Amino acid sequence: MKLAVAQFEPKDGNKKYNLSIIDRLTKKAKHQGADVISFHEMSITAYTFMKNLNFPEIKSLAEKIPDGKSTRELIKISKRYEISILGGLLEIENDRLFNTYLCVNNGKVIAKFRKLHPFINKYISPGNEYVVFDLLGWKCGILICYDNNIIENVRATTLLGAELIFAPHVTGCTPSPMPGRDYVNNTFWRNRKKDPKSLRKEFDGPKGRGWLMRWLPARSYDNGVYYAFSNPIGFDGDHLKNGNSLIIDPYGEVLSEIRSFENDITISTISKNKIPLSGGYRYKNARRPELYKKIIGLDHKSNFMPTWIKES
Repeated sequence: MKLAVAQFEPKDGNKKYNLSIIDRLTKKAKHQGADVISFHEMSITAYTFMKNLNFPEIKSLAEKIPDGKSTRELIKISKRYEISILGGLLEIENDRLFNTYLCVNNGKVIAKFRKLHPFINKYISPGNEYVVFDLLGWKCGILICYDNNIIENVRATTLLGAELIFAPHVTGCTPSPMPGRDYVNNTFWRNRKKDPKSLRKEFDGPKGRGWLMRWLPARSYDNGVYYAFSNPIGFDGDHLKNGNSLIIDPYGEVLSEIRSFENDITISTISKNKIPLSGGYRYKNARRPELYKKIIGLDHKSNFMPTWIKES
């Protein structure tokens, strides 16, 4: 599979604009030979601005799947360029809202996943199931942003057969108890053309890429699975994001990564022959679930509110 991941700076609530950028980057990916392109979390609507919306405001952004206007437009783009597309939007079903990521191919929706750990707005409900689906001969899973931080989610998805996990995010450059993590000053972004080195240093440090590299390659390595990580660049709402969309192999190695500050893509050719050679593949086969299945299944009250949400 020739796999592309994208990054772009969205406009809050402007579905028409965001879909136009998705169209442009999909065309670019197709011209470079990609079979699949993956965009970031809530790429059609934008994300962070939703944190302060009341129910009527946030509901007005939501659409049904597959009959909503944005889904139909995503299908049109996919058909136009003969390429599979994955993107995110706010879904509504029976007056409940979901942070949803979908895959379209061959003129239809072939997979839909609802974020398991939503927190941006209290009116968004959590999804309650893992999704593994067939795409161009590959078994694929989806985990949205925070879902990937819970290692059980990744293990469960790979145990269900996933060979490639799409990991759409809106992340990075937010405060945390971890030393070095914080917002990136807007001045760096405004001066990015005059002083790109200073912005790159901020984005590559513990506020951005440095934090990603602490855990993201481990998810691939420990589970013997490819990872397609996507993230916006520039402002999503009032938060500056570092992009760094990338593709990781089952050895935990970065195959390709977007290093620009522009709306852009990166492409890698991925091959299944790496998977059975990877450590994570062997470790899954070495498991002894009789030792820990009762421990992992113990009752537990989930608390997944990030520090930056608590402080805002």
